[in-house]
Amino acid sequence: MARGTVRYWAAAKAAAGIAEEPYDAATLAQALDAARERHPGELDRVLLRCSFLVDGNPVGTREHETVRLAEGGTVEVLPPFAGG
Repeated sequence: MARGTVRYWAAAKAAAGIAEEPYDAATLAQALDAARERHPGELDRVLLRCSFLVDGNPVGTREHETVRLAEGGTVEVLPPFAGG
């Protein structure tokens, strides 16, 4: 297991009710499952539409179970943004 920080932006921040929180997880999937448990309801729906950065690198279409998290790392949760 690795420990790091999950940062929520825009609608994800509103749904979680916080801007950031720690993770204790080996993979992105585990970190997101833990976030869903801590913040049931709207966050689950928002996460379905989000993209993710792990330590500044886009996750893209990779399966979240295959994205390893590093000790001291950062997961950015980015909902779709309006505008351009």
